[in-house]
Amino acid sequence: MANKYEVALVYSVKNGDDAVNALCEKFKTLIEENGTIESVDDWGKRRLAYPINYETEGYYVFTVFTSEASFPAELERVAGITDGVLRVMVIKK
Repeated sequence: MANKYEVALVYSVKNGDDAVNALCEKFKTLIEENGTIESVDDWGKRRLAYPINYETEGYYVFTVFTSEASFPAELERVAGITDGVLRVMVIKK
């Protein structure tokens, strides 16, 4: 049975726009391979509430998707070991 989830990803902007766009495409493709994307809300570059790894700005992307219950844990695992991802949070809607 498929469930609806929302993932919030915050990318590092210190490596430039090309690196941010590559990460956005990587995670969009990963989600499409394992589920169905319903919407993508690209907030762009924003100031962080507090420094993360000495960085004060991040690139925010929120994605609502439908997938099997086992995929969100894998998504968090992949995001956690990917360079350039500052934070990830997956919630069940």
